[in-house]
Amino acid sequence: MEKIKLIWDFRGPDAAKIAEHHEIHLKEFIQIEKITLKITGFTVLNEVYAIAYMVVDKADMIPVRDALKPHRGEIYTE
Repeated sequence: MEKIKLIWDFRGPDAAKIAEHHEIHLKEFIQIEKITLKITGFTVLNEVYAIAYMVVDKADMIPVRDALKPHRGEIYTE
């Protein structure tokens, strides 16, 4: 099944800390909603830009997107 990587962008001097903290909330959401995929993470792209992400099955993307309002998404390739 195709997987979608939902992405939240954070900018500014605290971007890394915010992205890291946001991942905690994504993991909580996965646990509460009993989502089968448990792929989350955060990436610091530079000193003022970081992302947090969550991977979902394409079939689950719309309800998760509507609940969490990611900034963007892309096809997930492992």
